[in-house]
Amino acid sequence: MNRIFTSFTEGFKIALSSLWANKMRAILTTTCIVIGIVSVTAMNTITDGVDRAFEDSMDMLGRNVVFVEKWPWGFGGEYKWWEYRNRRELEVGYVDQLRDLVLNASEVSANVYRGTSVRFEDRTAEGVGLAGATASYFETAGLDIGDGRPFTDSDEQRAAKVVVLGAGVADHLFPDSDPIGERVRIRGQRFMVIGVLEKQGSFLGMEDLDNQMVIPISAMASIFDIRNNVRLSVQFPSEELMVDGEYEVIGAMRQIRGLDPMDDDDFAINKAALFEQEFQGMKVVIYGIGIFLTGLALFVGGIGVMNIMFVSVKERTKEIGIRKAVGAQPWEILLQFLMESIVICMLGGVIGVLLSVGITQIINQFFIAYMDWTTVLNAILICTFVGILFGYLPSNKAAKSNPIESLRYE
Repeated sequence: MNRIFTSFTEGFKIALSSLWANKMRAILTTTCIVIGIVSVTAMNTITDGVDRAFEDSMDMLGRNVVFVEKWPWGFGGEYKWWEYRNRRELEVGYVDQLRDLVLNASEVSANVYRGTSVRFEDRTAEGVGLAGATASYFETAGLDIGDGRPFTDSDEQRAAKVVVLGAGVADHLFPDSDPIGERVRIRGQRFMVIGVLEKQGSFLGMEDLDNQMVIPISAMASIFDIRNNVRLSVQFPSEELMVDGEYEVIGAMRQIRGLDPMDDDDFAINKAALFEQEFQGMKVVIYGIGIFLTGLALFVGGIGVMNIMFVSVKERTKEIGIRKAVGAQPWEILLQFLMESIVICMLGGVIGVLLSVGITQIINQFFIAYMDWTTVLNAILICTFVGILFGYLPSNKAAKSNPIESLRYE
């Protein structure tokens, strides 16, 4: 046992001295591994980031909410836009009827969404998402109030000019003051700020959910035409109840719309599960491409390591013969060169991980990336595996060399 430990430590020291003696060769070889590890780590951070962002976004969307809309979400298959275009528009008045007909629903809301701008004194926020909604929208959309209050049914009934700002909009318009009680201008009309939403982040890493504001749908009707693209949201207490609840919603909507048994639905049922199904298919493609590219990068790096190790074995043939002549066992020679291969790969792995930390920050500016300790651990394990896999053949050649022929080598 002591001999194994001694051989291991000696092999490590010899590997370091060999790399130090051949610095340029070691740098070039390590660069191959660095490229491979950066590729692996970048793929992991992106896929982990996408997974985390998707899960967060699905929670924001509402896994226990059914959305009734004129247009279906366009995932897969033929999209019959000419048919959907001719459907009757949905109405805000359906909210009360759905509450009565869908017994398992915990809440029902309606909203209309569009982009606009909002102004306070000399500051203007452009491209802000404006939701005109019923009071129950905060519940069905999973919106939490960070400061102030949401508007109420009473505010909605009297078309009160009140607004709840997203955290990003509030920070832009009121960087150094409390927005509650202030009046902002939307489409030339003055709305009093009664609340600010908690920070939410982005949806799928793209749409900034803090860049929005919510007003009563009745107040929105006074500044915009809300007859088109009304969305109804039906929330259930749990995902399990939503399975049967979806059919309740379909039956209720057919009754509300006065459809005959043989008529097709003239509305669309959308839900978060549709996103999840589409995402799973996309993820397989993304992961497949990522694994191929990173595998290719590591293979090229491994071939580089193997070639350099063959050169190292050739150069040190006489050294191998001397070690065997004084009693070194084949496994000790094998371990010595394997250690050198592993050290090269580990050094490249450490540099690659350090570079990947910065690359992850850069990717985050444009897309989604997340690095955790498992990514670092995977990178180290991959380095060790590559070192053993591609270092074995040259190491085995050294271990099996004839000591007499090695001593004669010039």
